[in-house]
Amino acid sequence: MPDKSDFLYPRSRYYGQVQPENLVFNANLQEFSQKVSYICNLETGGKISPEEAYSQIKSLWKSLKQSKKQLQIGEHPFDGNYTEE
Repeated sequence: MPDKSDFLYPRSRYYGQVQPENLVFNANLQEFSQKVSYICNLETGGKISPEEAYSQIKSLWKSLKQSKKQLQIGEHPFDGNYTEE
């Protein structure tokens, strides 16, 4: 039987190139998506202002962007895909 955290924090399977940095970034991206969804729901329900929602999402975006930079995602797009003929 699934527990409460599986329901509240669903995770999707990763289908990309399996490298540690990609797996970490995928987890960060899923967490970002989940938090943005919560913030949007709070704003829609009138619990927080649009300005507060924007501020929180902007902060989350900056964190995700920093994570991408630290993990060097996309800096070497052809590594592992290049075959010498």
